[in-house]
Amino acid sequence: MNFNLLKELFAGFLRTRHLARHFRRLALLDTLTQTGVSREVPAELAKTLVAAARSAPEALLEQLGSHSDGLAESQAERIRERVGLNEIEHEKPLPWWGHLWHCYKNPFNLLLTLLAVISYLTEDMKATVVISTMVVLSTLLRFWQEAKSNKAADALKAMVSNTATVIRRDVSENAAPVFERHFGTHVHARPGRRVELPIRQLVPGDVIVLSAGDMIPADCRVFTAKDLFVSQAAMTGESMPVEKFVEQRDAGAINPLELDNILFMGTNVVSGAATAVVLSTGNNTYFGALASRVTATDRAPTSFQAGVNKVSWLLIRFMFVMAPLVLLINGFTKHDWMEALLFALSIAVGLTPEMLPMIVTSTLAKGAVLLSRKKVIVKRLDAIQNFGAMDVLCTDKTGTLTQDRIFLARHTDIWGAESDDVLQFAYLNSYYQTGLKNLLDVAVLEHVDVHRELDVGSNYRKVDEIPFDFTRRRMSVVVSEREDHHELICKGAVEEILAVCATVRHGDGVEPLTPGMLARIRDVTSTLNEEGLRVVAVAVKEVPPAKENYGVADEREMILVGYVAFLDPPKESTAPALQALARHGVAVKVLTGDNERVTAKICREVGLEHRGVLLGSDIERMDDAQLGTAIEEANVFARLTPTHKARIVRLLKANGHVVGFMGDGINDAPALRTADIGISVDTAVDIAKEAADIILLEKSLMVLEEGVLEGRRTFSNMLKYINMTASSNFGNVLSVLAASAFLPFLPMLPMQLLMQNLLYDISQIAIPFDNVDEELLKQPQRWQPGDIGRFMLFFGPISSVFDITTYLMMWFVFGANTPAQQTLFQSGWFIVGLLTQTLIVHMIRTPKVPFLQSRAAPPLLVMTGLIMAVGIFLPLGPLAHYFRLQAPPPLYFAFLPLILLGYMGLTQAMKGFYTRRYGWQ
Repeated sequence: MNFNLLKELFAGFLRTRHLARHFRRLALLDTLTQTGVSREVPAELAKTLVAAARSAPEALLEQLGSHSDGLAESQAERIRERVGLNEIEHEKPLPWWGHLWHCYKNPFNLLLTLLAVISYLTEDMKATVVISTMVVLSTLLRFWQEAKSNKAADALKAMVSNTATVIRRDVSENAAPVFERHFGTHVHARPGRRVELPIRQLVPGDVIVLSAGDMIPADCRVFTAKDLFVSQAAMTGESMPVEKFVEQRDAGAINPLELDNILFMGTNVVSGAATAVVLSTGNNTYFGALASRVTATDRAPTSFQAGVNKVSWLLIRFMFVMAPLVLLINGFTKHDWMEALLFALSIAVGLTPEMLPMIVTSTLAKGAVLLSRKKVIVKRLDAIQNFGAMDVLCTDKTGTLTQDRIFLARHTDIWGAESDDVLQFAYLNSYYQTGLKNLLDVAVLEHVDVHRELDVGSNYRKVDEIPFDFTRRRMSVVVSEREDHHELICKGAVEEILAVCATVRHGDGVEPLTPGMLARIRDVTSTLNEEGLRVVAVAVKEVPPAKENYGVADEREMILVGYVAFLDPPKESTAPALQALARHGVAVKVLTGDNERVTAKICREVGLEHRGVLLGSDIERMDDAQLGTAIEEANVFARLTPTHKARIVRLLKANGHVVGFMGDGINDAPALRTADIGISVDTAVDIAKEAADIILLEKSLMVLEEGVLEGRRTFSNMLKYINMTASSNFGNVLSVLAASAFLPFLPMLPMQLLMQNLLYDISQIAIPFDNVDEELLKQPQRWQPGDIGRFMLFFGPISSVFDITTYLMMWFVFGANTPAQQTLFQSGWFIVGLLTQTLIVHMIRTPKVPFLQSRAAPPLLVMTGLIMAVGIFLPLGPLAHYFRLQAPPPLYFAFLPLILLGYMGLTQAMKGFYTRRYGWQ
């Protein structure tokens, strides 16, 4: 039997969720790389990709029934009806019956089913019915909770779906020839327009536009490309991006992954820009072919998952040791081996935490549903627990701490004086670049008056561009001014622009960039930075109109003309959110590619204490040991590359922290994937949303605090059940061993023990909805599996003390000391055992005094109260004979409150001792 609880509890549950199905592509791609599976795909698919790579663009478009201006909407709809949505079969939700089967087939239900079969074969129909009821209850409750969570997720799924930029044609009568041949209608097509469509709506023949940060939404053939670099690491295992071209350079290539002009679903654009035509979608893609042959493995288990698994194994081992021991003791002392066998089976059932999968799943699902109502989408359920355990939050600055809207505050010459020429150069650069238009470009392009003054449409023509990347940290466009000359206009980070400049424009003249001049320039930019302005340098170079294609090598011997400076004000919610996180024990560290002066200014504005700065250049000189020490002291990290961010997160984790990372850019993706919990926003680039575990649909950072608190509530409620189950089961084992060794009859009949266990299970259904003390929410809550054993040893024997007290009371006070009086004895222990087991959740749910200082949520109070009433009623009511119980004498009910109060008092005293010595988790 497979007791891999993690696989059953978490991976299976994730398969049932179909929130933002495209989010799962990355996990499967990781699987393909990590497991080293064969990348063979059907020969027909490989031939199709190779043929597409070798085809002329016009011939390929004709074959697909498309056009250089894309498909018409009506045409795309017809194709979609024929080929279906752009979805992978692996990503589709389970049918209801598959989901129900998944909810049933955890190790505990399988074990209980085995025990029910044994009971049936031994003709113990009552036990068979009770055990079967427990299995059905556990399965249906889990099924209901997961279905409810899925429904809430589906309602918000469309709000976080990734989109693709698609060129759509508007058509009327007099069709283009290709369209006419395929659809028999003569229409006239106007130039295509760009629209954003959900990825799942793409069809073969769609023409798409790609830029840095985009996920490749389907298998595509490149039609135009400019410095296009694509990360295929998840497909091939190669860490370096590969450059893609319009033409296939190696005519003999037959391996699809070696094709220069084919893009694969699930990979992503690192830098550059391109247009491409969709060749195949969904299961017909290269990824889809691999997905149909590979079963995705689970992520590495979190500490909490490992802890749940450890406790489950402990209880299972307990059962396998104690059930045979109980069988042997009762068989040899009572000489009724059949009754002893049934009793041992009942003990085995009692030691099986059959509600654990339901409690864990429903608690996580409840957390996900509550967060979804606050516009927080949880992509991975166990990320909720990591949210609560997080003690360090690393965050990017731009777009996360600061507003999404950046304002162009200054446009100056190299000495800081206002300059319209600099604004005009910056405008041309932003207007003509086709790559990733960031917030800085948007701010520049808002100056539409510049467009009119320059008369861009008449006086300028774009010649080429050199796209942005995170190594150069600059981008260039080349324009032709009145066809007289070419102007290369470059803008980017100050130091990177200075590295390619030889001269500066000073007034109407040009002067060499001397060391003295360089020092003065840095003083000017530092002054702007200290005002909280983000400075972007602008440089130009006039070249003869001798060529049409330019590259990075042309970015040299340039003239620095000035700067554009942007105001990036912090969000209103940033300061209170950071204060709230600090109150709850979460340290915040800022990781940014921006310079240290602007970052320090923002930190001051949001009230983040400045405790030391590390620059990317400092990090480069440190080994892991040195950096691991330095990152504990510093809380601001500036001028970072994406690799630096991921390295800092990795070393914080190695130092024992649970690390969250919040970012929204392509440069944040590696760190998002490395962190214990990746947090992004709905406006982030595709690859950032893909790598994140949590997506924020609203801009307010206060939802971070709510997420942390919800994670801690979720963890606390799961821990209540685990602590209660472990300690209660341990105490029951001690009580049963003592009774089996000394009593001339069974302390409780198998049927009574099973009924008690069923009622106890029902009482715990409301645990996921319980309140959590404010004190338990103030600090991060980490899973400490070793504490479970200690907790069990301290609190388990308490119930045994009062079980044995009940034995003595029934034996000596009420004379239930012979086999003839065993029904009275068993009835007395049935009531006490059920009431103490039910009360235990109220005792250990809080370190405070229950009912007085800390009160459980109404659902838990009602459920436990109801079960206690049923437990007392059964021996007194008409069903007593069915369960072979009898009404205890009135004096029994005088002793009963004393036993319960004594139990609660001793447990409370133990809590005080335990909390003072070990703390309360």
